[in-house]
Amino acid sequence: MGALSGYKIIELAGIGPAPMGGMILADMGAEVIRIERPGAADPKVAEPVSGRNKKSVVLDLKQPAGHAALMKLIERADALIDPYRPGVCEKLGFGPDECLRLNPRLVFARMTGWGQTGPLAHSAGHDLNYIAITGALHAIGRRGERPVVPLNLIGDFGGGGMLLVTGILAALLEASNSGQGQVVDAAMVDGTAQLMWMMQGFQQIGAWNAEAREANLLDGAAHFYDTYECADGKYVAVGAIEPQFYVELLARAEISDPQFQAQHDSAQWPELKEKLAAVLKTKTRDEWDAIMAGSDACFAPVLTMVEAPDYPANTERAVYSDIEGLIHPNPAPRFARTPSEIRHGTRPLGADTVSVLQEMGISASDIAELLGSGAAVQPE
Repeated sequence: MGALSGYKIIELAGIGPAPMGGMILADMGAEVIRIERPGAADPKVAEPVSGRNKKSVVLDLKQPAGHAALMKLIERADALIDPYRPGVCEKLGFGPDECLRLNPRLVFARMTGWGQTGPLAHSAGHDLNYIAITGALHAIGRRGERPVVPLNLIGDFGGGGMLLVTGILAALLEASNSGQGQVVDAAMVDGTAQLMWMMQGFQQIGAWNAEAREANLLDGAAHFYDTYECADGKYVAVGAIEPQFYVELLARAEISDPQFQAQHDSAQWPELKEKLAAVLKTKTRDEWDAIMAGSDACFAPVLTMVEAPDYPANTERAVYSDIEGLIHPNPAPRFARTPSEIRHGTRPLGADTVSVLQEMGISASDIAELLGSGAAVQPE
C-alpha cells in the first residue's frame, strides 16, 4: 500500500508536467483517473511512461451527460489536475467555483507555464519560453556561444511537474486538518525561479557573473567541474569541487603537475582545463570509470539513455524496471513502510471507462446510454 493509498485524483489529460505529476501521485498509491476526450491519441503512444498506474476514462465533456459524469467523479475526488490555459475549465462548466461548491475538500491544482494571472497568462508557450524569462536559459551554455537548450527538464518537469506534486501534497495535508480544499496555482515560471535560488543568491553577493556563460564555478568554467572527451570519443563528468575530492581526482588520474594545486585560481582555469583534457583523452571512458570506481573523485561516465539502465550502479539500486516491454524509471523517493510501485503500464484509451462509471454507482442502463450517445467511450 503506497503512501497515498485511498486518495482519488482526477487528471484532465494534458502533456508534459501535468501527466508527470499524476504519475508520481499514482506511483505513491493514489487512484489517478485520467480523463481523455473522444478521439484522443492512445495514451500508450502519447504517454507511454507517465500513463502508468492510471485509469483511462473517455468522456465528452461538451455533452451534458459527459459533463455530469465528470462532476460525479469530482464529487468523490480528493484532487483534480487542470492542465489547461486559465479559464478553460470555467468555460466548460467545471471551474474551481463549481467544483468546490460540489466538493468543499477538493484540491483544484492548475498547471500552466505563465500562471493564472499576469500579462502572459493567456499566451501560448513552452518550456524554453518559460525558462527564458527567469535567467535559467541565459545561464546555460559555453562562453561566447548561444544558450544551450537543456531538453525540457527545467520548466516542464523540475519547475512544473515537481512543483505541482509539492502543491497538491501540501494542500491535501492542510485539507486533512481544515476540511477545506483550495486552488493551487502551479506555474513553470514560478518553479524555474525557485530552481534558480542558489545562482540568484550568489549573483547578489558578487559570487556569480550573471552576464556571462562558462564564467562561474558551476557552469563549466572550472576545470574541476566540466565534461571531457575520452580516447574513444565518449565523455566523462568531473565534479571535484571540495579540496579532498579534488586531491582524490588528481591522485587517481596520476596528475603531479604543481600548477593543479591552484585549484580555485580562476585565472588559471583555462590552462588547467586544457591540461586535464589532455590527460583524460589518453584513456577510454570505461577505462577511466574503472580507475575512478568507488572513489571520492566525484567522477562519472556520461551515459546515453540507452546505456543508463544497464549501468552496474543503476542495476544494483534498481533505478529502472522493464514494465510490459518498456523501460521505466522506478518510483522515487523510496518509502520504508509504504513503498511506491509500478502496478501496471499505461492503459489503452478508455480502457477503464465502464469500470469507473460502475464504481461511481451509475446504473448499467445509464452507462449504456452514455456509451450509446458517445458521451462516454470504451473500446470494444
